Amino acid sequence: MITSMDISRESIFISALRGFVKSFAVVFGIALGICLIVIGIGLTSDTVSLPDKSQITVSADANWNRKLLPSKAPVILRIDIHGVIGTNKLKEKHFKDLLLDSREGVLADNRVKGILLHVNTPGGTATDSSAIYHLLKEYKEKYKLPIYAFVDGLCASGGMYISCAADQISSTQNSMIGSVGVRIGPTFNFSGAMEKVGIASLTLTEGKNKDALNPFRPWKPGEDDAIKAIVASEYEEFVRVVTENRKKLDKENLINDYGANVFAAEKAQELGYIDNGNASYDQTLAALVKEAGIKEDEKYQVLAIEPYQSVLKELAENKTSLLRGKITHVFPTGAYTTSEMSGQVLYLYSN
Repeated sequence: MITSMDISRESIFISALRGFVKSFAVVFGIALGICLIVIGIGLTSDTVSLPDKSQITVSADANWNRKLLPSKAPVILRIDIHGVIGTNKLKEKHFKDLLLDSREGVLADNRVKGILLHVNTPGGTATDSSAIYHLLKEYKEKYKLPIYAFVDGLCASGGMYISCAADQISSTQNSMIGSVGVRIGPTFNFSGAMEKVGIASLTLTEGKNKDALNPFRPWKPGEDDAIKAIVASEYEEFVRVVTENRKKLDKENLINDYGANVFAAEKAQELGYIDNGNASYDQTLAALVKEAGIKEDEKYQVLAIEPYQSVLKELAENKTSLLRGKITHVFPTGAYTTSEMSGQVLYLYSN
């Protein structure tokens, strides 16, 4: 026997389910419409576009104040060097846009009086590390302002290279610094395993050593000489940059004794890699403010700047894997390396 109470409960359930389906359909329809509009704009719009402006965020000063000040207040610009250099936001093109943006918009009229690099990186590609270093050096010389680096964790290899653009390098007591060295690889050779299972490989080339270090055949003596010469040249340049900027770091000791090792902060200070191995962020920031010529009683603003990444723009430019109908697989070849870094010269610490 079905009572009126049963009918009432069933009606409420069906009504709620119907309402949910309608709401879901509306949200899905709106989302689909936006995607179609964005894709349409990307397919029909002009191919010329301006770079997105960097994202600027208010950060705390040395006294833990982060109130937004008037637009005339002097600015200390904080730039994070976090993660693997040459990936994501730590690329030359993004970094140059950051520095250009630091002279425009809310930062126009020479508001930036100093730059604080906040470093926690194992390094990365040699090209991006070198490019970012030179961009910072050019910026410092052009606008006559100080750059300080503060290490909070790891400042290795490419991170050390970039930090050499700073006038002073400080770190927390438990940070690690160093790894002045160069590498390419790892490069694998599968020829022995292939021979065991009866697999042969043929590569057609023109030009001597065009298939140097081909992983599917036994390697010939000396075919890696050209690559070794590149690594040696990059290492020589790395050593030059570090020892010219870090006056207390002895070149001969670096090459013959310290090598590509990393050191605890106190030892790194003793050897000359950094200036202070027992500093805090606030102490480093306060020292930079003083060096920048900002008066003790003058209010200043700390602004963190980073590249702006727009999901909608990526959709419009058809850059996402989903719209291209494929998924990109990245094969890790080390603690910080991926297959994307294969064949690149690396200033990268590997433990």
